[in-house]
Amino acid sequence: MATPSDRSQSAPRTLVTHPELRSQRSFPFFQTVGERPKSRLERLLSLFADVRAGEGPSALLLTLNVFLLLAGYYLLKPARDALIVSEFGVAAKAAASAGQALLLVGIVPLYGWLAGRMRRIRLLGTVAVFFAANLGLFYLSGQAGLRVGLAFFVWLGIYNVFVISQFWAFANDVYTEGQGRRLFPLVGVGASLGAWIGAAMVEPLVESVGYTSYTLMLAGAVVLLVAFGVTLVVNRREAGRVSDKEATNLAEKPLGKEGGFQLVFRDRYLGSIALLIILLNVVNTLGGYLIDMLVVAEADARIGTDPARAAEYGAFLGAFYGTFYARVNLIGFLLQLFVASRAIRHLGVRGSLFILPVLAFVNYAVIAVAPILAVVTLGKILENSTDYSINNTVRQALFLPTSREAKYKAKAAVDTMGQRLGDVLSAGAYLGGLALGVGLAGFAAFNVALVAVWLAAAGRIARQHRRLTV
Repeated sequence: MATPSDRSQSAPRTLVTHPELRSQRSFPFFQTVGERPKSRLERLLSLFADVRAGEGPSALLLTLNVFLLLAGYYLLKPARDALIVSEFGVAAKAAASAGQALLLVGIVPLYGWLAGRMRRIRLLGTVAVFFAANLGLFYLSGQAGLRVGLAFFVWLGIYNVFVISQFWAFANDVYTEGQGRRLFPLVGVGASLGAWIGAAMVEPLVESVGYTSYTLMLAGAVVLLVAFGVTLVVNRREAGRVSDKEATNLAEKPLGKEGGFQLVFRDRYLGSIALLIILLNVVNTLGGYLIDMLVVAEADARIGTDPARAAEYGAFLGAFYGTFYARVNLIGFLLQLFVASRAIRHLGVRGSLFILPVLAFVNYAVIAVAPILAVVTLGKILENSTDYSINNTVRQALFLPTSREAKYKAKAAVDTMGQRLGDVLSAGAYLGGLALGVGLAGFAAFNVALVAVWLAAAGRIARQHRRLTV
């Protein structure tokens, strides 16, 4: 369990006026009595989050940083899917997902070993350069005619979770707990916008510029290195604003020798977060399978299974999923922009932790009794958009009161293994349920039971979080 001394050393304190003060107003702008005058930039940003004087530039740079990381990932994701499907078929994706989980068992300890021997900025740079070099190697292999689809699929699943997890570890390390609660919702806007812009750029790059899966890899490598350049600027800026030199030196020291898995298994708070992330991913992925079942049934009913109408069948599915993801991304972006900061301001991190599981509980309870495509689609849009916005911000904020070792090592272990193990367990539950003849209502009822466990895990985390932050 993190001790008070651990918490006091978890992030350098920056020169801001009373970051612990609670804002008196959150609409339309955040405002706090007694705060220093804000710049024009900070007054504008206060429309979206509780930004105080002196915090605007770094917050905006971190927002740009995660924007670039997510945009780069969504440039690579279509290349991944195109390569593995064209080279190995759709079934290979399931096997590749399991391979990701197994590979991470070895990679997470290796990352912990590196983190125990490097300064913060050197660790961040090593990981960025390593992954960018990997993308260059994939490009050269593809140009040489090698089949890299399976390897790239596994690699990208590791890259995505690791790079994003490391970014949020850095943000946790830079900000105090009070700053993180206020500013993470703004930083998260960059993630939502980056995912949308990155995905939207692929089609014009392919059709107008002639990009291939391999040139998208090179573009992703460039974006990753630019993102690390932004990290350097933030690190230098915040180090120059720190009044406590002891805190500055501590932030640049290598971490302790304990591995990420050791920290998670030893600390009940971190273990509870890991359980919550696993449950979240199992519930969400199973919910995605329910959407798939209903959409296929609707396509069968409307169009039939005649091979002569295969193009019409595919067009129906494509139109549905395109509209579905567009609405999820749009609503998620709006929630991140206007709701996430205000939810945390009024409910706190602990209260906001219950928003998504309560919504999911209602969603799957309704699906269990009314498995209608329009109803399920609406519920999943609300669930996914809340997960990608408010819940994602809360998940990152849970690490604010932990030690620096937990922020980098344990967070990497929790994020990578929690997500990938959740994917594997959900696939196993789905295939096992199909083998047993479980229908859509049965899967929905199973998700209701899982969400009940999820709520219990959230309650345990809330109690432990309160003890850490008193």
